[in-house]
Amino acid sequence: MVDLSNLTTERRNPRTMELDTFSALEIATVMNSEDNNVVKGVEAVLPEIAQAITWAAEALQKGGRIIYIGAGTSGRLGLLDAVECPPTFGVSFEKVIGLLAGGERAFIKAVEGAEDKRELGVEDLKNVNCCDKDVVIGLAASGRTPYVIGALEYANELGCNTVAVACNKGSKIGLAAKLAIEPDNGPEVLTGSTRLKSGTSQKMICNMITTGSMILNGKVYQNLMVDVMQTNEKLVTRAENIIMEATGCDRETAQKARVESNGRVKVAVVMVLLGCTVDEAVAKLEANEGKVRKAIA
Repeated sequence: MVDLSNLTTERRNPRTMELDTFSALEIATVMNSEDNNVVKGVEAVLPEIAQAITWAAEALQKGGRIIYIGAGTSGRLGLLDAVECPPTFGVSFEKVIGLLAGGERAFIKAVEGAEDKRELGVEDLKNVNCCDKDVVIGLAASGRTPYVIGALEYANELGCNTVAVACNKGSKIGLAAKLAIEPDNGPEVLTGSTRLKSGTSQKMICNMITTGSMILNGKVYQNLMVDVMQTNEKLVTRAENIIMEATGCDRETAQKARVESNGRVKVAVVMVLLGCTVDEAVAKLEANEGKVRKAIA
């Protein structure tokens, strides 16, 4: 039998012992109040998150990938963060990967027992050709999921930088990784329901890691998404707005630059700011790590 008695995520919350008697407003109020502990918990592990950002940025710079791997809610959150990176930052779908115990079908319906097998975590990393250029981030609220432990141990053998994100201090996945990120959010409002505070904290941390690594890799100028993909009318307008915000130009100029640059917002921004051609803007960016601020200096 698995012993969960010492896990913070499994303890009963003294503030919600009578939860089943609460009104709708009381439920919303206590959940909102408890969510403040998530912010505090994440704040306490910012140095570790910063290290994970650094490793993720380095992985991308070396031609490697960010690979999330997890089970249940934790795994779904990694997959969710991964699929949002291509449209936001213009990277390929292979650059940030989310692996979920039981496969993609487990996103909708749990695959029983998949998270209990270490070898499945290893197999999933092998299937995506994990190598030492990649950073592997294991996600498990409990911090004890065998699927994640197996994956992290295998990634260590390959020479990867490995990160564990758990919501219990001294977790097993934390011991299996080179870096442990373990925010203490306190016990859940609903005992053991880690889709609540634990899931919120993991989502926050995943957001920080990918967004931070993309910023360090030149995917952002000021606070603008200068590598945004334009797959619909809304995003075309957003791209034009970004060009206007970054350069102070009018919409006609932004539209012309966007078209001439073949939708490459970053290139269009440099073109307008320097008054140069597409080829000159591309050359400037290539000589400056793809960073707009350096290219226009």
